[in-house]
Amino acid sequence: MLTIARLFGRSPFAPLQTHMDKVACCLAELPFLFQAILEQNEEATSLLAFKLSKFKREADLTKGDIRSQLPKNLFMPVQRDALLEILSLQDRLAHQAETIAIYANMERIPFFAEAQSEFSLFCKKVMEIFWLTRQVIKEIDELLESAFGGIEAAKVREMAEQIDHLACEEAKHQHQLTKCLYQKGAQLPYPAFHLAFTLTQAIGGLVLICRELGNRIRMLVDLR
Repeated sequence: MLTIARLFGRSPFAPLQTHMDKVACCLAELPFLFQAILEQNEEATSLLAFKLSKFKREADLTKGDIRSQLPKNLFMPVQRDALLEILSLQDRLAHQAETIAIYANMERIPFFAEAQSEFSLFCKKVMEIFWLTRQVIKEIDELLESAFGGIEAAKVREMAEQIDHLACEEAKHQHQLTKCLYQKGAQLPYPAFHLAFTLTQAIGGLVLICRELGNRIRMLVDLR
């Protein structure tokens, strides 16, 4: 396996892509977690939360290696601060996924089973936005070969704009799910209502981070 230092020699983006692969392993567990929430399967939720946290720790180790080995000289085609900002946003995605798992593992939430269609659509769209964001990170390595211009730059910019558009649409789905929660909230004990609301906000938080990451990549392209 290539070390982080050797990856930097190949491309300043390669270590970020390696870290995003670790983050993706973490978030790939979320659809299974969402299903366990719907089924109110506490055993599956607990196991998935543990597995997700394990992937989060692996991402943290990779993040630490990147930060310690990131060159401090000025001979990189991308500013060091820009790379660190992208790394930080990717780290926030993994952290947010772990936070979602922690909330989901607190207790069963009957509301989501009752609002299955709204919850399922909401979660599905959140994951679609994340996978598109991951694809942007996979594409940015090609920007070096195109000198941050041409067809490749236009492709990355278009994908970043699509993330922004989908994030706006997803805000409507989150609003609909939250509205449904308030309409049925009287049927829930307050702790369950609060947990359902908090979990919904936490899942929606993934979209906000993806949107911020997409905007940062678009800014990187536009400034070149």
